[in-house]
Amino acid sequence: MEKNNISRSTTMNGLPWILPAFIFVAGLIYYSIFYTFKLSTLDWNGLDPIQTTVGMSNYDKALSDWIFWKAIKNTVVFFLVTFLIQNFLGFIFAAILHSEVKLATLHKCLIFIPTILAPATMAPVFRLLFSPQGMLQDLFDTLHLGITVDWLARPDSALFILMIVTIWQFTGMSFILYYAAMSQIDKEMLEASHLDGASKFRTLLSIVLPNCKSTTISLAMLGIIGSLKTFDVPYLITTGGPNHATEFLGTYIFKQGIKQSHLGYAAAISVMLLILAICGAILVNRANKGGEK
Repeated sequence: MEKNNISRSTTMNGLPWILPAFIFVAGLIYYSIFYTFKLSTLDWNGLDPIQTTVGMSNYDKALSDWIFWKAIKNTVVFFLVTFLIQNFLGFIFAAILHSEVKLATLHKCLIFIPTILAPATMAPVFRLLFSPQGMLQDLFDTLHLGITVDWLARPDSALFILMIVTIWQFTGMSFILYYAAMSQIDKEMLEASHLDGASKFRTLLSIVLPNCKSTTISLAMLGIIGSLKTFDVPYLITTGGPNHATEFLGTYIFKQGIKQSHLGYAAAISVMLLILAICGAILVNRANKGGEK
């Protein structure tokens, strides 16, 4: 009986500490989710006092909207390319800087700096860089290469330019996480591998990479969620064009909800985005558990 009283007293003493976070999560995040779902069942522009209930028709509209499916396709391609390349580069940079490299601290800073740059300041620079009147075009003209830089205006190349920008920006995040993971690897294991005659490449592939598996899984989960909610860089550089070639769910939600005042339709797409993010996180988590068995 006394133990139960102590346990109950401990719980009550800890309640004030978690109460602010609980109120924030329940009162803001979960309420916003339920309210967004309610909006998704309406035909409303956000200003009119009259709200027309349309049930699930906004979801039916999204499923038959080619721009919605184009945004999902762009998101999948964007995730696969950026995830593979930036994590490969981050892993290689982390492995190199764990060896004896001069000015290692400077190199770490140079790799990580793009991650902390605000997209609002970074995007105009890349838009100017890849414009036909930009610095890259001036360089090609100076070298007489005969190349016209109109890649942001072409549907077949605009998305890949955004991938380049994203890889440049977030490779530093992959690098810092892999670097931290490699710091936790038992040095005696690496020394034993060296004494057994394993090459550096073999050690990297057979010992270092498997020990960084949890980091790769975490980066995959972050990459899926980040790709689904991508908005700032595509909108600031291409605004989703040309011809929706760089349209993402985030940019499409903004256009439908803010620019075109289709608030109910934008809310329906937002709910579907949330469902996709949850499904992606669950799949990655299951893949991780399946690999551990």
